[in-house]
Amino acid sequence: MTAALRVRTDDLRSVEIIALLQAHLALMRSLSPPESVHALDLDGLRAANITFWRAEQDGELLGCGALKELDPKTGEIKSMHTAEAHRGKGVAAALLAMAISTARGRGYDALYLETGSQPGFQAARSFYARHGFTPCAPFADYTDDPASYFMTLRL
Repeated sequence: MTAALRVRTDDLRSVEIIALLQAHLALMRSLSPPESVHALDLDGLRAANITFWRAEQDGELLGCGALKELDPKTGEIKSMHTAEAHRGKGVAAALLAMAISTARGRGYDALYLETGSQPGFQAARSFYARHGFTPCAPFADYTDDPASYFMTLRL
């Protein structure tokens, strides 16, 4: 019997999570111009204002995601990544549900995210739109960048 998908916090120290994040960064770098890659490295994800989760099933790492607190009322979705072999199985939806639930629990009014505008990011843009995110202007420290696509979800 297969165990249920589990989402839990992670300290970003295991070899498997480091490898998954390296794959994530490599993918982002392959799809975006260098100046438009906004994915955080390990040190960036270990910041005090970031909560990081891993999704796993039967002891296997399936994906990861993070929530960055921008201020006491807003957060940003960061580093959402599903291992290639597990895409289309609800991993990203489980991670996003955890981030949204956490944001609501903290009393946030809105969540934001930045993804790419290139064709390789179409699946991500569609995924977030299905979950209620809508296009918005650049937020926080982002600037208007033709390679970036910004979205928000009012909570």
